[in-house]
Amino acid sequence: MASQPELDDDNAADIKPPMSYSDYLHLEKILDAQEPLSPARDELLFIIQHQTSELWMKLAITEIRSARAAIADDQLRPAFKMLTRVARIFEQLNSAWDVLRTMTPSEYSMFRDALGQSSGFQSWQYRSIEFLAGNRNLAMLKPHSDLPQITARLEEILAEPSLYDEALRLLERNGFDIGADAGRTDWRTRREANDQVQKAWKAVYSKPDEHWALYELAEKLIDFEDYFRRWRFNHVTTVERIIGLKRGTGGTSGVSYLRKMLDVELFPELWRVRTDM
Repeated sequence: MASQPELDDDNAADIKPPMSYSDYLHLEKILDAQEPLSPARDELLFIIQHQTSELWMKLAITEIRSARAAIADDQLRPAFKMLTRVARIFEQLNSAWDVLRTMTPSEYSMFRDALGQSSGFQSWQYRSIEFLAGNRNLAMLKPHSDLPQITARLEEILAEPSLYDEALRLLERNGFDIGADAGRTDWRTRREANDQVQKAWKAVYSKPDEHWALYELAEKLIDFEDYFRRWRFNHVTTVERIIGLKRGTGGTSGVSYLRKMLDVELFPELWRVRTDM
């Protein structure tokens, strides 16, 4: 039986152990990232809830960016798949509130002071999703003003058309009159709902067989915002269930602020056209 050749030190250094599940996922880094600041057992739940939400939001940002680029290139079928995934991500985010709602006010009060001024209101990834989708409220840059790198990332998003802007440009490329949005170049500012855009979507919904791709795009956008709205609603009810009407840790008015956010529409004409049908 032939003997195995001996390895010298240089060759031995080139041999790497096979990649493990833990190596691939960097589990040590992830599982060591929870550092409660109090002895309260429920603080771990609070940390994991928010960390996993940020991971899902990271994926949502990637998918929204990709869907926006696909729509700009008239590649609608891939865009439909990406937007479906975004809706499912928000379905997953919605389910996470059910876990957090198992925490009672007394349990939260055991570690709330340890949070200091930190707040979900300061999530720049959540802000990125809003800006990417089309809610360009420049006042929402303020919570990130002390972080120049984050502000720069958000400004990059604001300098480009939103997901909904690209949907409207697609309408125009397909021969629809989109009124003032046709000449819009200042992507940074909030757009106003436009009667011509609403008429265009009405024409799409009135003859779905004739405009099937645009019809399906409209429904994918509605699916996304439907789940997004549910996420906001679940946020409000979870916060009210745990802290009532107290102010938020980040200085917001808490539940009253969150309730105002329920009225924000990402794709206003797509909701309003339903009244016209």
